[in-house]
Amino acid sequence: MNTQATRTIVIGVDGSAAAADAMNWAIDECQRQQMKMLLVHGVEIGAAAASPYGSGLVLEQLEEVGRLILDEALAFVRSKGIEAEGRIEIGSSAHALIEASRGADLLVVGSRGHGGFAGLLLGSVSTACVHHAHCPVVVVRREEHKAA
Repeated sequence: MNTQATRTIVIGVDGSAAAADAMNWAIDECQRQQMKMLLVHGVEIGAAAASPYGSGLVLEQLEEVGRLILDEALAFVRSKGIEAEGRIEIGSSAHALIEASRGADLLVVGSRGHGGFAGLLLGSVSTACVHHAHCPVVVVRREEHKAA
């Protein structure tokens, strides 16, 4: 647990609707508990490494997009009166969040709801965080409404 006077929530941001739902939940919790927030965006290097057009250029572009996503999320959180900082990590998003959870009071992640076989194939950031984080984890699940 965080021994500082201000407790910290770590939140994963990736620009998805699921991450936005998780961030809104975390904002409410920060306001209720007078906590600060650390926003983390992981830049997956798999896409850059697989690029036939030059992994350095692709990685730079992924970092640039990640910075835009992170800056937008930080501006939104700060507009709600919450003290927040951001961090971009190169590598696995799950690893970045798990490492950021060291010393945090809570880790909040969104879930896109991949399950079953698709979840096994794709891997799951939220599942990895639940099993390996160094603090309690809240997974905010986005329900996709299907037409009948």
